[in-house]
Amino acid sequence: MTPREVIEFAKKNNCQMFDIKFMDLPGMWQHFSFPMNELTEGTFENGLGFDGSSIRGWRAIHASDMLVIPDPVTAIMDPFTKYPTLSLIANIFDPITKEPYNRDPRSIAQRAESFLKSTGLADIAYFGPEAEFFVFDDIRYNSSHSGAFYSIDSSEAAWNTGKEEGPNLGHKPRFKEGYFPAPPVDSMMDLRTEMVMVMQQCGIEIEAQHHEVASAGQGEIDMRFSPMLNMADKLMLFKYIIKNVAYKNGKSATFMPKPIWGDNGSGMHVHQSLWKDGKPLFAGDKYGGLSEMGLHYIGGILKHAQSLAAICAPTTNSYKRLVPGFEAPVNLAYSSRNRSASIRIPMYSPSPKAKRIEVRFPDPSCNAYLAFSAMLMAGLDGIQNKIDPGAPMDKNIYGLSPEELAEIPSLPGSLEDALDALEADHEYLLKGDVFTQDVVDTWIDYKRENEVGELRKRPHPYEFTMYYDI
Repeated sequence: MTPREVIEFAKKNNCQMFDIKFMDLPGMWQHFSFPMNELTEGTFENGLGFDGSSIRGWRAIHASDMLVIPDPVTAIMDPFTKYPTLSLIANIFDPITKEPYNRDPRSIAQRAESFLKSTGLADIAYFGPEAEFFVFDDIRYNSSHSGAFYSIDSSEAAWNTGKEEGPNLGHKPRFKEGYFPAPPVDSMMDLRTEMVMVMQQCGIEIEAQHHEVASAGQGEIDMRFSPMLNMADKLMLFKYIIKNVAYKNGKSATFMPKPIWGDNGSGMHVHQSLWKDGKPLFAGDKYGGLSEMGLHYIGGILKHAQSLAAICAPTTNSYKRLVPGFEAPVNLAYSSRNRSASIRIPMYSPSPKAKRIEVRFPDPSCNAYLAFSAMLMAGLDGIQNKIDPGAPMDKNIYGLSPEELAEIPSLPGSLEDALDALEADHEYLLKGDVFTQDVVDTWIDYKRENEVGELRKRPHPYEFTMYYDI
């Protein structure tokens, strides 16, 4: 839509408010709202002023004035507000220079798409994330000087088979047996369908929804692939809808990668392909039906995977999921069909248009704009430098001998190690000023100070189990 069309759309829907959404650096949507009479065509050019000093990872207080300029193509009706509200995703600009703010994640994704076109290699990058999530009935947690705890509950959880529920009707998925069971074991079918209905209402194309492997309400809803920036916008809306539909139904949804010990965590496999002039570039006659370009793209992802982890699996909790020998793909190998490899070549369809790669180590706690951009930049580095991904791994990696496994590199074992890897390997992100050195340094410093450092200083509840009587 054009600015004029957005205003007409708002009038047609009797909007009383408009809401501006934008992204902080770690990856959460921020928002503020205005009466509709404040929205004019000029707003889409001149923007609205706000204080950026309180946004995580952004400006210091002595240089806090910022401009937020809504993107008219993102206009939808917010599906959750009491009063009719127009929702717009915005970009952030410096009020003095009028340049896009270098720490605005959405502007980084826009620069990544521009850089792709500037290379002449392709004109569009399609992304398709599979973001898993949990829906709980109760979540309580606290961390203070005198103690710490978390408590999760779900009427569907395997640990509640013996609970007095007046009556307990059973049919609870066992640990690691939640994949595709029919109702009543899958008790969340209607809830996920409600989420799908709202997503479709908001313009998100959905391919499927299903229960995921874990007990206690793990689910997945698959979106149809889209161009990279558009898909990052959709993923943020996707998370917003899932959380709010759950909340409306008296439940709580989370994209935390590993909320439950001893069961599967939530990953976000990301399908990727490059196209030019309407033609797919990853289809060919090489391994797995890939082109040489597709293999080199894989080579770039594998070469930079350890530093990518700091952006694509960016929380301390991410590494509770990325544990060797379990469900998450920590070994840096590629294969067709083989889900134990960190990069898979899906083989569902012989059509060249369906040829893509699937990167399996990201998780949905990431900032989609940064994670998608970083993977694209790593893949392009592989193409530009013709990086050989090596031989494919068609064996079950989890069944390899220790000697064989020692030959395969792996992802970092902690966020701290991933940040060290990013500090040592990030030149590929700086090409075309897609990421700036300031953004990389700010990301590393923020994560070290606010996440790694804060967790390191606190005793863990399980340490009392292990050490209290020492």
